[in-house]
Amino acid sequence: MIYRAPEIANSLSFLKSALTVNNPFNTTTEVLQWIRQRNVEVQVEINRINFGEMTDWFIDDEKNKLQHISGKFFSIEGVNIKTNWGKVSSWDQPIINQPEIGFLGIITKEFNGILYFLMQAKIEPGNVNYVQISPTLQATKSNYTQVHRGKVPTYLEYFLDRKNNEILIDQLQSEQGARFLKKRNRNIIIKVNSDLRVGDDFCWLTLGQIKELMRVDNIINMDTRTVISGIGFGNYSTDTINLYTLMRNDISEFYAGLLASELDSHSSLYSFDYIIHWFTNLKVKYELEVKSVPLREISDWQISDDCIKHQENKFFQVIAVNVTISNREVKSWNQPLIAPTQEGICAFVIKKIDGVFHFIVQAKLECGNFDILEMAPTVQCITGSYSGEDSRTNLPFLDYVLSAPQSNVAFDTLQSEEGGRFFQEQNRNLIIVTDEDFEMNLPANYIWMTLNQLKTFIKFNNYLNIQARSLISAISFIDKK
Repeated sequence: MIYRAPEIANSLSFLKSALTVNNPFNTTTEVLQWIRQRNVEVQVEINRINFGEMTDWFIDDEKNKLQHISGKFFSIEGVNIKTNWGKVSSWDQPIINQPEIGFLGIITKEFNGILYFLMQAKIEPGNVNYVQISPTLQATKSNYTQVHRGKVPTYLEYFLDRKNNEILIDQLQSEQGARFLKKRNRNIIIKVNSDLRVGDDFCWLTLGQIKELMRVDNIINMDTRTVISGIGFGNYSTDTINLYTLMRNDISEFYAGLLASELDSHSSLYSFDYIIHWFTNLKVKYELEVKSVPLREISDWQISDDCIKHQENKFFQVIAVNVTISNREVKSWNQPLIAPTQEGICAFVIKKIDGVFHFIVQAKLECGNFDILEMAPTVQCITGSYSGEDSRTNLPFLDYVLSAPQSNVAFDTLQSEEGGRFFQEQNRNLIIVTDEDFEMNLPANYIWMTLNQLKTFIKFNNYLNIQARSLISAISFIDKK
């Protein structure tokens, strides 16, 4: 096994790929056509069913939890939450308990000096548009150990036996803290030198193409976004960055500014140590107690034959589906899914400070967080949080984001949650550029950070939440076409 820390050579390989959209294997337009064609060619049928109709899942007689007959995969359980964070100090809810760590892995290979990513056109039962672009390997431990008695996932051997491959990234990263109980996945990128067969559902893309495709609604799935969010492009002096951007006449001032925020490790409002101090202070201040309770006892939630839902029909529902997908390791199965009752919004507000873009980052408590708080986007909420004027006023920066003129909107797409657990859930993802007169002072649990600082925190477990990582992954340094 060849392992090197993120060295200059690897960082530059990633950066060159991020700045490349011309692909002799597949143009971006051809990739979109390929996705549409795969939707036509692959048989997909998703039907809602009652819990009692599931063959491999059941709610036990005491209604303690919803689980698989093997005891593997995941379960839906009840929890009671107590905290001194926010206006609600205690509540009950269902939550996904999936203690096993799965693989989210991408194989890369260099062709003619450019790093390409082997991406998969994968259908998940909860996907809004069925086929989305996923990592090379996307598998829970129960999947790749064949608890489902299906085929072994394609390319699994490259991630289990890595001795002949170079590891570029290997991280444990969290899942959605409001829905999963302390869930993490292994995000890994490897580089191969040998030839490998490219299957019908796979293609080579540059990092620049992946980021370009993120400008289209619901094409790049959540698992791809979290893996590539961990890619760093190195640290450089201001003079080197300025010289580099001047040499490239295809980068506008705005995208050059984003690149500077990514590469400049010196020009930041706050030091890295100060940010850790800020975050540690908040972790000490706030408490989070999560207690397991039977599903039948969670207050304000109702269990019926076909769903578990909040009595006011808020937040989300737990439903059951029967699935048929012709090109999966298992062709047909049934399972529970989490169905949203409303869409959400995730937004970063960014501002140039001393010539470098800084992001407003929120320290956010969610009940399933591994360590109380994680760093989140400036705004992260569901539509119920801003349906009234009071909510828009009380939630910091929400009104600013929703009222931003189009000229200040640098990124605005709908992005899906992970379709293996969530049923047709999508959130509006935004990046808003402030005017020069935007207030510098922030509430206590918010702070200004450069993109370089955010990328540094991503290297470590349980700092940036998946919503923040999703938005960061979409940041491109190439002008829109």
